[in-house]
Amino acid sequence: MGNEIRKVDYYKAMIADKAGEGARVLEILAEAGVNLLAVTGFPRGRKAQVDFVPEDAAAFKKAARQARLAVTKKTAFLIQGDDRAGVLAETASRLAAAGINITAVDAIAAGGGRYGAILWVKAADVKKAAKVLGAA
Repeated sequence: MGNEIRKVDYYKAMIADKAGEGARVLEILAEAGVNLLAVTGFPRGRKAQVDFVPEDAAAFKKAARQARLAVTKKTAFLIQGDDRAGVLAETASRLAAAGINITAVDAIAAGGGRYGAILWVKAADVKKAAKVLGAA
């Protein structure tokens, strides 16, 4: 199996950057049965930005309201595939050749010879990147 690259909606939320706040939000999502395909978070000043890629957007938005999260919908690319040396470099090179800058990327070996990544480009480049990557 090769790479599967798909365009996904993700939901950006700003939460308090304090112990337990991420756990509180994740517990509410879990109790609501929300399956997350990806989640990433990082500090932004006195807050933390958390980006969620839910399997079911409607269920996520309902649970996010319960968690008192103000979310903004954005677009990213979710990549899943067989792990091997240079696999992410190939994707990055395709974008570079098309003149598309990668804004951010998070990737991880998933074990069992698999890996996953979430990749962001500027909003103005999403359509072109989707074409270059063959992402639906």
